[in-house]
Amino acid sequence: MEANPVRKLCVVGGGPSGMMAAIRASQLHADVTLVEKNPILGKKLLLSGKGRCNLTNTCDLDSFLKRFSKGSEFLRDAFKKFFNQDLMNFFEKRGLKLKVERQLRVFPVTDRSDSILKVLEKELGNNKIRIIYKMQLKDIIIRDGKVKGLLLSGGKVLAADKIILATGGISYSFTGSTGEGLDLARKLGHNITPLRPVLVPLEVKQKYAKALEGLTLKNIRLIFSDGQKRIVSEMGELLFTDFGISGPLVLSLSGQIADWQSSAKHVYVEIDLKPALSKEQLSARLLREFSLNSKKAIKNILKALLPQRLIDIFLGIAEINPAKLASQITKQERENLIKPLKAMRLDITKTRPIGEAMVTRGGVSLRDINPRTMESRLIKGLYFCGEIIDIDADTGGFNLQAAFSTGYLAGESAALL
Repeated sequence: MEANPVRKLCVVGGGPSGMMAAIRASQLHADVTLVEKNPILGKKLLLSGKGRCNLTNTCDLDSFLKRFSKGSEFLRDAFKKFFNQDLMNFFEKRGLKLKVERQLRVFPVTDRSDSILKVLEKELGNNKIRIIYKMQLKDIIIRDGKVKGLLLSGGKVLAADKIILATGGISYSFTGSTGEGLDLARKLGHNITPLRPVLVPLEVKQKYAKALEGLTLKNIRLIFSDGQKRIVSEMGELLFTDFGISGPLVLSLSGQIADWQSSAKHVYVEIDLKPALSKEQLSARLLREFSLNSKKAIKNILKALLPQRLIDIFLGIAEINPAKLASQITKQERENLIKPLKAMRLDITKTRPIGEAMVTRGGVSLRDINPRTMESRLIKGLYFCGEIIDIDADTGGFNLQAAFSTGYLAGESAALL
C-alpha cells in the first residue's frame, strides 16, 4: 500500500517510540525529520533493564494486556499491528540476536542496551531520516484545527503536515523527559491525567534501612497493608537503599502504593523472609537448630536462615541479645524470632520523587486519542506515542513494547492517512 503524498512529517522525541515512529513513517515514503533535545538519541533507553534493555516479553496478548494498570483495551489495536514477535523479528532481521530469560523477559544476547540503540540508529540512517539534535520544542503551529509546523528553540520553525509527539513523561527527568510535550498537549485542549510515579523506590520510617543499604533479600514476599486491606506480592527480590526499599517486588507494586497513599492514612509493609515455611515449620526448625547447637550464640545459629548483615538488626527487632546461647532462648523469645521472620515490618512514608521513577503514570487522556491510529481527536495531523500517553505497566518489558507498538502505529498512520 502506497503512502499518500506527505510534504513533511516531524517526530518530536528520540526515545524508542519516537525512533520507531520515524522509521515506520519513512518506510512508507514519508519525508521525516526527527527532533531530539539531547545531543544523543535513546538516553533513557540506554538505562532500561539496568543497562541491559528488557526489550519485550513473550507472553500471549491477553496476559500482556493484564500487566497494564489501565488502558489495556486502548493498546489492543497497536499490539495487533506490531507486537512482541514483530519487535523481536525487527531486531533479529537486522543482525541482533535476542534471548528469553526468566518470566519470559527478552534481552539482547549482548546484555547491552546500546546494542538496541545501534540497530535503531542504523535503521534511521538507512531510511535517510533527518535528525535535529539539541533542539527543544517550544510550540506547535495550528491553523484551522490542523497542524502546520513546529516552533523550536532559537525561533527555528519546521513546516509539517503531520506531527508525532513522543516526548515522554516526567520520570527519569535527567534524561530529558521534562514534560514540555504534555504542557503543549494541555495548551491545545487535551486532558492530562494527573502524573504520578510508577516503578519507583519507597521511603521508610525505620532508620536501619540505611545500615542495610545494598543488601538484597531473595525469595521473599511482601504484604502491604493499611490495617484493613492488603496487597500481597509474588515471591521475589527486595533491595535496601539509603532511604528505604527498592528491587523488583517493590517497583512492581509502587504504583498501587502511590495511589493507595493518596487516600490511606498509613501504609506499611511486612517482609515474609521465609514464605515457603509456615510459622509451625519455622518453630520446628528453630527447635532443631537450638537442640543441635545449644552452646552456640543465637547470632551464629541465624546464619543458616538470614544474610549476615541482617542478623544484628533482626535480633534487635526481636529484642534478643545476639550473644545469648541457644540453650538460654525461652519459648517467648522463640516466638519473638518467628514473628519478624514472617512479618518484618517497615512503615512506608512516601514514594521517591517522580523524577526518579522509571515510568510516569498519567499523561494525555486516552479519550483524546484514537486507538486505531494514535491521532488526536482534537487536532488533525497530531499524533501521540510512548510514555506521553496515559498508559503504564509492570516491569518485564511491557512498557517498552507499548512504546515501540504505539510508535509503529503512529508512524504508519501519519504516513498513510
